[in-house]
Amino acid sequence: MKIALGADHAGYGLKEEIKEHLASAGHDIIDCGTSSGDLSVDYPDCGFRAAETVASHKADLGILFCGTGIGMSITANKVAGIRAALCHDHFTAAMSRRHNNANVLAIGSRVTGSGLAKEIVDTWLNEEFEGGRHAFRVDKITAFEKDHASDAASATCSSNSAGGRTVVVEHPLVRHKLGLMRDKNTSSKDFRDLVQEVAGLMVYEITRHLSLEEIEIETPVAKTRVFTLSGKKLAIVPVLRAGLGMVEGILKLIPNAKVGHIGLYRDPETLLPVDYYCKLPKDISERDIFVVDPMLATGGSAAAAVAHIKGYGGKRIALVSLLSAPEGIARFHEEHPDVDIYTAAVDSHLNDHGYIVPGLGDAGDRLFGTK
Repeated sequence: MKIALGADHAGYGLKEEIKEHLASAGHDIIDCGTSSGDLSVDYPDCGFRAAETVASHKADLGILFCGTGIGMSITANKVAGIRAALCHDHFTAAMSRRHNNANVLAIGSRVTGSGLAKEIVDTWLNEEFEGGRHAFRVDKITAFEKDHASDAASATCSSNSAGGRTVVVEHPLVRHKLGLMRDKNTSSKDFRDLVQEVAGLMVYEITRHLSLEEIEIETPVAKTRVFTLSGKKLAIVPVLRAGLGMVEGILKLIPNAKVGHIGLYRDPETLLPVDYYCKLPKDISERDIFVVDPMLATGGSAAAAVAHIKGYGGKRIALVSLLSAPEGIARFHEEHPDVDIYTAAVDSHLNDHGYIVPGLGDAGDRLFGTK
C-alpha cells in the first residue's frame, strides 16, 4: 500500500517513527514533510501536500501528525475528496474506517504515545469500509461537496499544479479489459464491445456522487423503504466520433440520461481541435454532464468540448476517458480547473505525432474499422 505522510515540527518525531514502522511492514511511503523537528513550520503546508497526494490517487491513504492532531485534521478536510479522522484509540481508528471510510488519519504527537500510535495506525490500515447504510451517509457528504464545489474547488485547484481531480479507475476488470483493448490483434467488433464494457464499469465511479432519497414501496411480501436517485438529471456528451463507442455502455446503466453530441477532429498538422457540430439538450444547465472521449492525448479536443458546453450553460461537468496522457491531463486541468477527469489509465507520454504511448492506437479507427 502507498501511504502519504505529513507532519509539522511538533509531529516530526512521531512521523519518523511511524514511517519506519510502515516501511518495515512493506508499505511504500510518500513523505510530504517536514524534514526536521528543529525548525518551526506551518502545519497546513505539509497537511495540504499529503491530503492532495491522497485526493489525486498518488497515494492510497494518508497519515498526518501535529501536536494535537486537530490542526492537521481540519487542514486535510478542506481538500475535496478527503475524509480525515482524528483518532486517539483503537475504537475510533476502527470506526473511522468501518463507518466513515476515512482516507486520512490524524494523530496528535503530544497526546498519543509512540506505542499506542503504532497500534492505532495498524488498526486503521487493517479495517475495511462496511458500506451499506454507511455508504449512503458518506455519499451524502460527497454530494454536498460536489454541489458546493464551485468556490472551494477553485481554491483547492489553485494549490494543486495538476488542476482538478484526476480519478484513475483501477478495478481489476477494467484493467483486464483495457489490456485486451491495447492488443493490436483485437478485432474491431471485440474492440467495440470492450469499449462499451469498460465505459459501463466506469459508471460506478463517475456516478458515486449522485444523491439518494428514501421512498416507500411494497414488495410481494411487505411494505418497505428503498433508495432511489433523488431526481438527478444526467447528460452524456460524446466527442465525435470515437466518443460514440462509450455511450451505449453508459446508457445501459443510466438509460434515462439525455445524449448530446459535439463534433471535433484534431488537425493532423497543428494537432489543434477543429469543431464542426454541437447539439445539446435544451436543459443542459440543469444536468450533471459526462463528456466522453476515449483518448485524452493533447487535451485540446476535450478542453474545447467542455468550453462549448460551458458556453451553452453547462456547469456540473466531468470528463470520462479510457486512456490519458500526462500532457493532456495537465492542459485540460489548466483550462478547466473545476472539472474532474475519470480515466481507466494514465500512460507514459505522447509521441511526435500526438499519440499516447503505449496507448492503443487511434480509438476511432479501431472502433469503426477505418484507417
